Amino acid sequence: MSNLILYHGSPEIVRTPEYGKGKPYNDYGQGFYCTESLDLAKEWACGENTDGVTNRYEINPGELRILNLNSEKYTILHWLALLTKYRGIRISTPTMKRGIEWLNKYFLPEIEQYDAIIGYRADDSYFSFARAFVNNEISLHQLSYAMRLGELGEQFVLKSEKAFSLIRFISSEVVPNEVYFPKRKQRDDKARASYREEIEREDLNGLFIRDIVKEGILPDDPRLR
Repeated sequence: MSNLILYHGSPEIVRTPEYGKGKPYNDYGQGFYCTESLDLAKEWACGENTDGVTNRYEINPGELRILNLNSEKYTILHWLALLTKYRGIRISTPTMKRGIEWLNKYFLPEIEQYDAIIGYRADDSYFSFARAFVNNEISLHQLSYAMRLGELGEQFVLKSEKAFSLIRFISSEVVPNEVYFPKRKQRDDKARASYREEIEREDLNGLFIRDIVKEGILPDDPRLR
């Protein structure tokens, strides 16, 4: 298997990613977050008033045990279960509490056995979409639609010590915030506008988190596909 090129957007050059570093409350917990998309990495690198850096790496995926949350084996609820565990969602209703408990009990993947994870990146707007679902405000169909908005892209997250030992730094590039921060904001604004348009059409026959808990829906249920 040929090497995979990955990019990491950051305020600085990161020549040697360090295992055990990073925020524990990121989407999939502590790890090194990358993407195969150079444009997305440039957007993620920039703050509103600060330039960023894209770091370019290579790694051989054939040597890694990879959990791909976007494969047919998993549903968007598996991604959501991980998100509620690591990012946390403020629980404000009994329905939300029961929904999160159900997700954690039946949909939470065991990630400890994997070297890397592939899955969605939950920008602030997408995190709000996820919260709306577990609060029974939108249906599963509407959540799935929302996650496709704005060309969200995938993250490739290094999780194990082995994965960190295999990644190799290639180069870095300064990213001007005056070019890429507006692109990031435009992507987010577009996603939010499309989301508002979608939820104006009430999904009367949709599957909501309350239905999932009440009917005891499990990962193999065809309605989740």
